[in-house]
Amino acid sequence: MDLANKAVVERLVEACIRGDRKSQQYLYQTFYGKMLVVCRRYADNNEDAKDILHDGFIKVFQKISGFKNLGSLEGWIRRIIVNNAIDNVRKKKEFLLSSEDDTTLENIAYEANDETEAEMLTKMKAKLIVKLMQKLTPKYRAVFNLYAIENYQHKEIAEILNISIGTSKSNYSKAKAKIKDFYQDYVNKNEIYKENEF
Repeated sequence: MDLANKAVVERLVEACIRGDRKSQQYLYQTFYGKMLVVCRRYADNNEDAKDILHDGFIKVFQKISGFKNLGSLEGWIRRIIVNNAIDNVRKKKEFLLSSEDDTTLENIAYEANDETEAEMLTKMKAKLIVKLMQKLTPKYRAVFNLYAIENYQHKEIAEILNISIGTSKSNYSKAKAKIKDFYQDYVNKNEIYKENEF
């Protein structure tokens, strides 16, 4: 099935709206892998990621009649999955969205080594990045995901998570530093990366 073809997508969506199980299963199986990767970045472990994914797809099928075929179906599904993952993170007690240094960080200028850090992240394997990100606390993980991977701006993140822009910047900066430390520890310990860990 060619999901780049709008007519094909329209027929698939219509079938899903009617409750056609085969079409729903096809949609689920087609996007399962990509969306599980998204959920892993927000979850503490793989089981939590699968729970988030399952709940997310329930929402996808509940809201599928709202898809107007104006953008990509994958992008629309991804937005719902990400929102569900964020809702899940918000429910956790340890997700504290406040920071003492909100006001002082509002216009913070970050160090010029951003390119070096971006280069380091690019060189890491995707599965390793996910593994390292799962070590972050939920508040750092959420902001890091939204900014570094989902390409949201700090203003948007602040609105989504109901925090200040300064808190978003602060949490991102701290998350980035922690990922860098985790990666350095990984390299120093000469851990063997196992493809089957996930």
